[in-house]
Amino acid sequence: MTPQAACRLGREAATQGFAPAARALSDDWGTDEPLHDEQVRRWAEALGGSVVAGREAEADAYERGQRPASPPNAAPLLVIGMDGGRYQNREKDAETGSRWREEKVLTVSSYLPGDGKPEDQGGRGPQKLVTTQVATAQAVKAFGSLARVEAERRGLREAEEVIALGDGGNWIDPLVETFFHVLARIIDWFHAVEHLWDCAKALHGAGTPMAKQWAEQLEAWLWDGQVHRVIAELSAAAQELGPPMESDTTASPRKVLASNVAYFTTHQAHMNYPEYRRRGWPIGSGETEAAVKQFNKRVKGTEQFWSTDGVEAILALRGLWLCQDNRWQKYWENRCAYVN
Repeated sequence: MTPQAACRLGREAATQGFAPAARALSDDWGTDEPLHDEQVRRWAEALGGSVVAGREAEADAYERGQRPASPPNAAPLLVIGMDGGRYQNREKDAETGSRWREEKVLTVSSYLPGDGKPEDQGGRGPQKLVTTQVATAQAVKAFGSLARVEAERRGLREAEEVIALGDGGNWIDPLVETFFHVLARIIDWFHAVEHLWDCAKALHGAGTPMAKQWAEQLEAWLWDGQVHRVIAELSAAAQELGPPMESDTTASPRKVLASNVAYFTTHQAHMNYPEYRRRGWPIGSGETEAAVKQFNKRVKGTEQFWSTDGVEAILALRGLWLCQDNRWQKYWENRCAYVN
């Protein structure tokens, strides 16, 4: 298989299922007999396995002190984002009986910071430059190593400012703290607001005028950086309802209020939105959420069941394809042909 043929095969497998990929390749290559999707799957997993092996070798080299080359120009602002997607494994989990697993997604985005002025006063917001992605079905520690190497490749050490932006998931903050030293860990504004509206709906009823008025007041406090007032209001409402009971569902008002008092208390230091806006930083994790959707588009589906090695290979190819720094082209330009 020539490098050109391997590139085409990798592209088809990274962007669509194996059956339509087989049809597209059969048409393009003019094969005497149509390619079988199982053959395309085996080829694609072999190609993706090479990408996986390469990035794992880079992570091992980093542990030995060999850092990847940084870009020639330092980024004014580098934003680290992490989140999780979903796929189905062929084997059910022994404890839960579910096939669903989580793939972990990293985005590293370079930005030009904004000027700190409100947009309604002619201010300029942060401008995104380039985003790259990495995804893996491996455990958190292995993902952390891959994430660190990718950030180093994007100029982590040379960047003028580095921040982390996410939804505060239970594995994200500890991982950022372990692998990165950032100026700020920011809770995505839209996730924080969604938590407030969940509380309002639980307390006053979905769609009611009281829920709308209450949520908008808390949102205004949050925007102004008065997180302490948000926590005080939520705590008062939670105290009036009383502590959660064992019989309560996760959607019960007592549980919703109690969990969100804990959420905003835990992340209070990561919600200084006036300061973030003043420094011209983004406060929304849309880039990371979009990346998760892009990976899910390829590997998530009710009729898609993956082996662990198979999903890892396709996630690696998909990540290579989605990167905005011409990484896909550079990879295939420097790749030798197969000998068998």
